[in-house]
Amino acid sequence: MKFTYDDPERGHAVAERTREFVDEVVLPVEREYLGRGPVPGEEIERLRAVARDRDLYAPQVPEEHGGLGLDFREMLPVFEEAGRSLLGPAALRCSAPDEGNIHTIELVGTDEQKERWLDPLVAGDAHSAFSMTEPPQGGGSDPKMIATTAEKDGDEWVIDGHKWWTTGGSEADVLIVMARTDQDAHPYSGTSMFLVPTDAEGVEIVRDIPHLGPDLVEIGHAEVKYHDVRVPEENLLGAENAGFAIAQQRLGPARLTHCMRFLGMADRALDIATAYASDREAFGEPLAEKQAIRFDVAEHRIQLHAARTMVRHAAEQIRQGEDARIEVAMCKTFAANATQQAVDSALQYCGGTGISRDLPLADFYESVRQFRIIDGADEVHKRSIAREAFADPPMEELETITRFAK
Repeated sequence: MKFTYDDPERGHAVAERTREFVDEVVLPVEREYLGRGPVPGEEIERLRAVARDRDLYAPQVPEEHGGLGLDFREMLPVFEEAGRSLLGPAALRCSAPDEGNIHTIELVGTDEQKERWLDPLVAGDAHSAFSMTEPPQGGGSDPKMIATTAEKDGDEWVIDGHKWWTTGGSEADVLIVMARTDQDAHPYSGTSMFLVPTDAEGVEIVRDIPHLGPDLVEIGHAEVKYHDVRVPEENLLGAENAGFAIAQQRLGPARLTHCMRFLGMADRALDIATAYASDREAFGEPLAEKQAIRFDVAEHRIQLHAARTMVRHAAEQIRQGEDARIEVAMCKTFAANATQQAVDSALQYCGGTGISRDLPLADFYESVRQFRIIDGADEVHKRSIAREAFADPPMEELETITRFAK
């Protein structure tokens, strides 16, 4: 079900080519490995080679670093089309966590850091992870509780701490680590980011945390301990004590690109379900003739259209240099729930076939349920939205309420 949005012409054109690439190249690989994944790394590399040949590779990366150089508004429809398969973002090199890490290094990294890490990451010759979240006794959903420290010792930083849910950590060549660098300051103004090679002495990849997740792709979420890990001072990423400011620059856009990838997934889930319901007969007529299903699909289409519009509004604010923190929180919460509900219904309409691995819906279902937790749980975003809503209550309305109450 296609809609016309006010997307820039270049972004629209690349999105159309991305849809063709996913349909013609990616989906045959998806179908081959459904139920017997994950897809091997060499197959992903083959998909990336085709993406390069079709001028689709790394759409979000500046041209000087090997990408297409799309701006933030241009890339949104491309991410949605890539998200129609779990393999699409990986094939285009715009999947988490590397996508957000590439953006962070490109945004605040030095020329030396970009040469050492950014270019190999874009090329797919290296992998990265963002190591911020800590076990419940540490950061968790309240980043102010971050306990990992980095102390200056001569021309080195010494990092000690315990992280988990470090996505891609066990496969990473470099970790972006958030740590306290000013113990006397509030964490928001006393935390920094560091580039830490995973082969540095003292980095312990404890395990990949067993978790709910799709069978088709394999992305581990590592528990990592840092035992007196020493990195040179030039591994500081961005300004000292600016970690949270940089994180917000990273996480805002990353949340919106997550929204678009999952919207692509939900859109395809409904396409699969409506095709199945149109063909499947039960109780004397196709399932598609049942009003309950028709009304449900209509409601999901409304919700997905609303989510796309919200994301584009927030993205335009970011493109114009605004913070858009609350708008992004609204988008993340709304899109996470809308996409989960759409995928859940699609799986339900397909019945036993839906929960099999013959269709991608089971993988979609396991993937989309994570979205209400990753990049900030629903409750965290709602807390921020509510705090803003109550920041300056219109007290003049109290006079009206009081008058009528009498």
